[in-house]
Amino acid sequence: MPTAKRSTATKRSAGKKTSAKAATASAETARAGQPAESGAPAADVATAAVSSSGVKRVLLVDDDAEIVESMRTVLESRGYEILVARDGNQGLAMAESEDPDLVVLDMMMPKRSGFLVLEKLRRSRPVPVRVIMITANEGSRHKAYAEMLGVDDYIRKPFAMDRLLESVDRLLAN
Repeated sequence: MPTAKRSTATKRSAGKKTSAKAATASAETARAGQPAESGAPAADVATAAVSSSGVKRVLLVDDDAEIVESMRTVLESRGYEILVARDGNQGLAMAESEDPDLVVLDMMMPKRSGFLVLEKLRRSRPVPVRVIMITANEGSRHKAYAEMLGVDDYIRKPFAMDRLLESVDRLLAN
């Protein structure tokens, strides 16, 4: 049993590193042609340049800092307001307190898995928030379970940022 866990953890780690490289490359591509940033350190709550009224809010829930920063960069370049949570418990608390328009949720995180966050969000909200689940897990059972819980989209890591942007734009279109 310990060998299986180690093997799964190793696969997950390798998948996250690969996806981080792909996401970083996509973020750099998306950033090309964009105005230079102020150089101020990125906070966990970043506001788009546009006024808060009418700006769609996206909560990123992932424990991988590189992936989060890549997603933040490309989504902010589209004018979305970005909120960030680094684990499942923080993600659930922020989803409940900040009322985002969309949650991009990693499946495997510390403290509370993406599945547990999704289950709680689906039970506790009268109007379901849109959710995109991202994962390095290739199992079809996990995708089927996420779909049963009502996930709006399911993206496997590594993924092109264009794939994420297409999904976010589609789910947040008025």
